[in-house]
Amino acid sequence: MIINYKKNKILKFIIILSILCTLILLSIKFIILHLKQDFIYKSFNIQCIENELISTGSEIYDSKEVLMGKLFAENRIIITYKELPKNLINAVLSKEDIRFHCHSGLDFKSLLRAISSLGQKGGGSTVSQQLAKLLFTSNYSKSTFKRLFQKILESILSVEIEKYYTKEEILTMYFNKFDFLYNAKGIEMASRTYFNKKTSELNLNESATIVGMLENPYLYNPRLHTCNAIKQRNLILKKMKKYNFITNEDYIKIYKQSIKLHFNAQNKNIILNTYYSKFLKEELFKLVKKYKKDTGKKFNLYSNGLKVYTSIDLSMQKYAELSIKKHLCKLQNIFNHNYYKNSNIYISNIIKKTKKFQKLKKKGIQDYIIIKIFKKPENLKIFTWEGNIIKKISKWQLIKYNKNIIQAGLLSIESYNGFIKAWVGGIDFNYFKYDHVYQSKRQSGSIFKPFVFTSVIDLLHLNPNSIFANEKIIYKNWNPKNITEKYGGYVTLKEALAYSINTIPIKLLSLTTPKTVIDLVKKIGIKSYIPNDLSIALGSSDLTLYELTSAFNTFNNYGYYIKPRLLLKIENKYGKLIKFNEKLSYKVIKYETSFMILKLMQEVTKYGTAKSLKYYGITNEVAAKTGTSNNYSDGWFVGIVPNLTTLIWVGWEDKDTHFENIYLGQGSKTTLPIWAYYMLYLYEDIKLKYNKNDNFKNYNNIKYNWEGKYE
Repeated sequence: MIINYKKNKILKFIIILSILCTLILLSIKFIILHLKQDFIYKSFNIQCIENELISTGSEIYDSKEVLMGKLFAENRIIITYKELPKNLINAVLSKEDIRFHCHSGLDFKSLLRAISSLGQKGGGSTVSQQLAKLLFTSNYSKSTFKRLFQKILESILSVEIEKYYTKEEILTMYFNKFDFLYNAKGIEMASRTYFNKKTSELNLNESATIVGMLENPYLYNPRLHTCNAIKQRNLILKKMKKYNFITNEDYIKIYKQSIKLHFNAQNKNIILNTYYSKFLKEELFKLVKKYKKDTGKKFNLYSNGLKVYTSIDLSMQKYAELSIKKHLCKLQNIFNHNYYKNSNIYISNIIKKTKKFQKLKKKGIQDYIIIKIFKKPENLKIFTWEGNIIKKISKWQLIKYNKNIIQAGLLSIESYNGFIKAWVGGIDFNYFKYDHVYQSKRQSGSIFKPFVFTSVIDLLHLNPNSIFANEKIIYKNWNPKNITEKYGGYVTLKEALAYSINTIPIKLLSLTTPKTVIDLVKKIGIKSYIPNDLSIALGSSDLTLYELTSAFNTFNNYGYYIKPRLLLKIENKYGKLIKFNEKLSYKVIKYETSFMILKLMQEVTKYGTAKSLKYYGITNEVAAKTGTSNNYSDGWFVGIVPNLTTLIWVGWEDKDTHFENIYLGQGSKTTLPIWAYYMLYLYEDIKLKYNKNDNFKNYNNIKYNWEGKYE
């Protein structure tokens, strides 16, 4: 008798395979029967995976509900099934699950093929199983037992997913959830990252390339491993031809093509390409934290699809940025380059703080060699006032170049509600990240004087025509001087502020105490340290533009301090209000006193240091004050019109950089023109509510007598 060993071997294999499949099916049935209610439903919310597990960031809107940007942990844009091109769907079905529309989560034919070939002829997982893995069991375990358990769990979950969702929904969720690397979460961001187009615009070549990445986004990545990506794409095209999704002509045509990438890496966790991002996030976290404390409910700003509404007016923001550029490009041309710090030691110290220097240092490279690397010319993108350009320049030279660029900050607050309408923290966020509104502390100079006047008016029973001797002052070893260095005679209080005479505010504080003004400004938004010294009368303290603007806004509210608000409210993705950022307001200054300060500041624009406003066509009621630091490195201007307080700073990143004289460096030259341009833009825009004919509020019970008494 001849024994057919080949047939016996096949029979033996079939028996073993049958037993193995039976055991797997029995195991699955056992888990379904005994663990389904106690584990699956309690651990996995199958019915809500579309809403809860595919995370979407928070959308940020301006005051007119125009979308400005997003806050996200996963860079994802959810798209619908209708936005998936036919070639993309056919490609994934050909590659991953050709019987997708026929099974209920498990494809036993593919499973048997995978087991019999030990995975050499492809895996046995359906699209539904892969979705279950992405959503619930994506953490890979090295343990064979745990991996087997995960596979069984994925099988159960895929069947459950099929019960609650249509095939179209499953396919869409699969594409929306997959991570394609480079912070491209989901098919839409993958399309934008690798081909710089929407998913709906993908052609056959691009569709097959992206589907090829589903097996392994690193190994078949068209940017990292081009050859692998092309082979994988051609394999998918071959399968698409096999299943009659494309013709032989299409196959041959695309087969010979290369993959044309238009790579556009997506930044991670970018809220907005703007300076107020950090401040807005701080306000958001505070509000969400308060909501959790009040209700016990928790929201994730990066994944729950919240809608965040801000007070920013994009039109006003644009006008503020245009005004800064319009004036600073002129200032840059007259700046004497000898007046900025450029020593080799200074530049070296900056370089040593960079990430690149620290990275090279860890590799054991000596300092002088690293410095040589920084001095090696290369093609770099640099900022210019005419537009950004590529120039061959070393990073050493680039640092020196950037330190020479004039910077600015602007904050505009709607007075009665504290809404921040425009926030410009620098001249270009792409090149200069440091925020000169909320982060930077600079010497305030003469712009601080109105707070000195406010603190002493009631205590000393002063009025605008109160007279003081214009004489030299010597305080210990300090000999403060007037800008003009003219002394003699007498000046009134309104003249002292209008002409920014230095001796008068010092004399006022000496008649009371510095603590008088310190106590006042702490109540109206200034949190920075202020020394208990007479020098603060001339603005010796380093303060932020944000602090000063909120303090000045108190005068525009006739004595009521209103905390500035950038964040207005948060809604969930269905439009239901979660939390409103409530107005914080309290009275600090007597309304008669704040009214007097506003009138005094109007005199500054009539004949004082801000009289040049009329040359720009600003002839309406404006309360203003200029300011200049000791070495002309900081120029300030605050302009107050009914219901809008705007403060502007101009200077450099480093305090040692400055103009060469008071004529060029004073606030009336560096900052006042920006405010004038800004207000002219606002007045010309009929969609905005600011009008040249608006006057400050006149209280019926306050008729101020400029001879010195209230009537």
